[in-house]
Amino acid sequence: MASPKKQTQVRLEPSVLAAGKDAAAARGLDFNRYVERLIIEDTTGARAAGMAAAQRLIDEHGAFLDDLEQQLDAPYAQPQPGAAA
Repeated sequence: MASPKKQTQVRLEPSVLAAGKDAAAARGLDFNRYVERLIIEDTTGARAAGMAAAQRLIDEHGAFLDDLEQQLDAPYAQPQPGAAA
């Protein structure tokens, strides 16, 4: 049975192609599936919904997250006694 998928050709700058392949590999996807997923997310509004949710999280809890980040970074901000310089 033949695949119902259609084949297309896209021309990309080498650096864009490399970045896309790296991003796909980091997500455990092959490049075709990665591009397909990006298109689906963009055209269905899933990406926009995710970005809006992330922005709401930052708007509502940004001060807490900034404070938490500072607390977590504090032990590394100054050299510890006995540490090699």
